[in-house]
Amino acid sequence: MGRKGSPRSPQAEGGSRAASPPSSSPSSPLWALPEELLLLICSYLDAQALGRLGQVCRRLRFLSSRDLLWRRIARGCLNSGFTQLGTDLLMPWMELDGEYLYLSQAENIQAYRLCPDGTGLQRQPQAIFSGHQEDVCRFVLVNSHIVSGGGDGNIVLHKIHGSYSVKFSAHEQEVNCVDFQGGLIVSGSRDRTAKVWSLSAGRVGQCLHTVQTEDRVWSIAISPLLSSFVTGTACCGHTSPLRIWDLESSQLLTCLGTDFHRGAGVLDVFYETPSLLLSCGYDTYIRYWDIRTSTRKCVQEWEEPHDSALYCIRSDKNHMIASGSSYYGVVRLWDKRQTRCLQSFHLSSPTSSPVYCLRFSTTHLYAALASALHVLDFTAP
Repeated sequence: MGRKGSPRSPQAEGGSRAASPPSSSPSSPLWALPEELLLLICSYLDAQALGRLGQVCRRLRFLSSRDLLWRRIARGCLNSGFTQLGTDLLMPWMELDGEYLYLSQAENIQAYRLCPDGTGLQRQPQAIFSGHQEDVCRFVLVNSHIVSGGGDGNIVLHKIHGSYSVKFSAHEQEVNCVDFQGGLIVSGSRDRTAKVWSLSAGRVGQCLHTVQTEDRVWSIAISPLLSSFVTGTACCGHTSPLRIWDLESSQLLTCLGTDFHRGAGVLDVFYETPSLLLSCGYDTYIRYWDIRTSTRKCVQEWEEPHDSALYCIRSDKNHMIASGSSYYGVVRLWDKRQTRCLQSFHLSSPTSSPVYCLRFSTTHLYAALASALHVLDFTAP
């Protein structure tokens, strides 16, 4: 339902920092126009015309290479299929809250009431939360508030029951991940920074700290103790992709792991308790960390048997873990007391798709793929 580009592997994107526009003095009235208007003009060009424009001069090369322009062209190359709700799904994100499922669809987040039997959604959304000019990358639902990060570099805060909303510019590039706890927002971006934002009265949207992560940030989570937060990065640099930062000062507290190979980016992190943390990503492993015992090595790990990247994980904070793979819509259930996968579900047919997001309860599991939202009923015989 959201329209996004293809999965962003570290090998595909490279590790270069976003360039700054050349500082040469303008010699044409064209450069007197605001950047927003220049980008709007360029948005009418196709791929060939953009490529030719970038050969004119350094400044036009910088302008024509902006992600905002090429993301639109990339979407047109994708065959997304259709869902039962009648719209495309591409790299969606979702949250469960009681009898509602919140699902990102392009620039919006829509709230769908679950059917009484839990096997599907009502066709019409009960509410739509807007505010982004580009696709919603990720969002969280906490204490009747939705906090979302988008491809436009903005963060938007909505109050579910009411018309209150706040939008502020957060990053120079897309906001890949957000979390919200205790009146603070943490965000991570492709611009190689993580930021801490205030939501206290009179300081809403004020940046309290900026962390230079030296790598693109794919995942982020605040500790349940509200004292620190963890970032998962693309692992294209020389530092660990999993790092824990002090929430008050944003100083680095510790790095997790020592044996990550280059490109082993962390795509999802999940706190079970203040000291127990799950992570997964491009290196095909689920890792279980206990920071009380060791930060150098995880206490348990499970390898995806088909050597696929793992896009998302969730646990019931007891023995059960669910993971979503990058190929053929594979959802796997794991028991922490066992080394092998407990059960597998292949949801993507006939075309391959990652499982971009999953959520589950004691009775149902919801998995969002590129072309459909699937529901697994654990109560069915």
